[in-house]
Amino acid sequence: MKRKLLLGVIVVCFTAIASYAQTASQDELLKILKSEIDRGMALYQKADIPVYLISYRIDELESHYIATSFGTLTGSNPNKERVLTVQVRVGDKDLDNFRELRDDASAYTSSRYTRINIPTDNDPKAIALVLWEATEKAYRDAALRYEKVKANVAVKVEAEDKAPDYTDISPVQYYEKPVKMSDFKFDVKEWENRLKKYSAEFSEIKDILDGESTLRFLVERKYFVTNEGTSIVQNNTYCHLFLSVMTQADDGMELPLYQSYFGHSPHDLPNDNIMIRDAQEIAKTAVAMKTAPVVDPYTGPAVLSEQASGVFFHEIFGHRVEGLRLKSESDGQTFKKKVDELVLHKDFSVIFDPTITTYKGTPLNGSFKYDDEGVKGEKVAVVDKGVLKNFLMTRTPINNFPKSNGHARAQAGYQPVSRQSNLIVETEKPYTEAQLKEMLIEEAKKQGKEYGYLFARVTGGFTTTGRFMPNSFNVTPLEVYRVFVDGRPDELVRGVDLVGTPLAMFSQVEAAGDRPGNFAGTCGAESGGVPAGCCSPALFVKQIEMQKKDKSQNRPPIMERP
Repeated sequence: MKRKLLLGVIVVCFTAIASYAQTASQDELLKILKSEIDRGMALYQKADIPVYLISYRIDELESHYIATSFGTLTGSNPNKERVLTVQVRVGDKDLDNFRELRDDASAYTSSRYTRINIPTDNDPKAIALVLWEATEKAYRDAALRYEKVKANVAVKVEAEDKAPDYTDISPVQYYEKPVKMSDFKFDVKEWENRLKKYSAEFSEIKDILDGESTLRFLVERKYFVTNEGTSIVQNNTYCHLFLSVMTQADDGMELPLYQSYFGHSPHDLPNDNIMIRDAQEIAKTAVAMKTAPVVDPYTGPAVLSEQASGVFFHEIFGHRVEGLRLKSESDGQTFKKKVDELVLHKDFSVIFDPTITTYKGTPLNGSFKYDDEGVKGEKVAVVDKGVLKNFLMTRTPINNFPKSNGHARAQAGYQPVSRQSNLIVETEKPYTEAQLKEMLIEEAKKQGKEYGYLFARVTGGFTTTGRFMPNSFNVTPLEVYRVFVDGRPDELVRGVDLVGTPLAMFSQVEAAGDRPGNFAGTCGAESGGVPAGCCSPALFVKQIEMQKKDKSQNRPPIMERP
């Protein structure tokens, strides 16, 4: 019985390899990349400073962007391009040219971006010429930087992290057949008319100074080839739709409000009835914000909605568990030495999972099969019942975490670093929205507060993780309400930023809701902008800190909008 099972597995494996070879061999671009990488390694391995790794990554991007304003079409632009990213590593895996140059942050970041466009048709000579020129430059830069790295190591104190600069992996061959925008029956004219209909909802409301509806549909085909034998071709699709309005208060404060939607294709997006309803809702809220009271600095309890809590976890936690960042001597390393310690309420778990495309029926945009170093993306339980267990790792290891779990990611043209995928927050004890609000009111009473706050909608945020300035975060709310302890109706307010430091804020997270939200955004960091999903239930936090939001000093328009 065992022998038959083993034979079956072998047959399946050989069939998969044969299928890969048959389909990949017909891909002209893949053949060009392999040929040039073989030619380059034959020469650069014999150079004065030998190369041990060359990788070519090509992001083939086909997109269409549609923009409307107040019911009129302002842009409808197709685009197709191929972007080449070359990585050349010299020295060896213990010490190479990607080692941090301590006390020289500019030298570290400047080597991370080299956007090179290549022909979109498969002309072997034209593409080979671009590859040759880019590889030659990458080698010279790598050799020069390697000399600086060796000098830097010689004159600086011993590094705290003793892990090597790169690790071995088993070569991977993976191939997906091409996907084109035409495969999705994307009707540009139909979507232009639909978007005009949505933004037309803002046209008769004079207090709205800017009212737009936009859509971007992107089909991404990624090629990745290395001299180690890895050859990966995979597809990703992203479709983002936005409703956005902006009004301005009499004191000059500009008040934007957004609603975003994500799907893997246009067919995943809501129907017209939902979109028009949402457009009317954000317009009504935006107008009400004009006369809403401005918030003073505050500390006290708050509830963060599903959308707001996803951004909250992404900013204050996600960036601080990105492994490559923790290798840097200049990083704050907030959680590096807290493995197996309780860092969050014991009811909470935090998972990063690029292997799923939906979570409880919601499409996720942080999904991928293989990362930008050719490693299969893995589900990583970073926090298990409040206890820190893992980090998001690339092929650059850190002490006690020697292997990649497939989280090296980059925008086209950037060198990959550790980045988040689909962040998922789960709780052992979910509470209803009404229960969370009751917790907020009870805690406000205990603290002698007249009210707590509800953060209903946010636009994003940012964080600093380095030691060179305060290790803090800022989440940018758009729609915030006061929740009064005496039962008065909730009051819309404006002019607030949610700020704080990660360890202090994490210690105040007390309970979570019973339904997940999803903030499908683009995260910007050292390796550019990458799609990242943030799925979290609503949160009750016993103590948050708010500061006044920066505002424009310009007066509102004198003449009414036509």
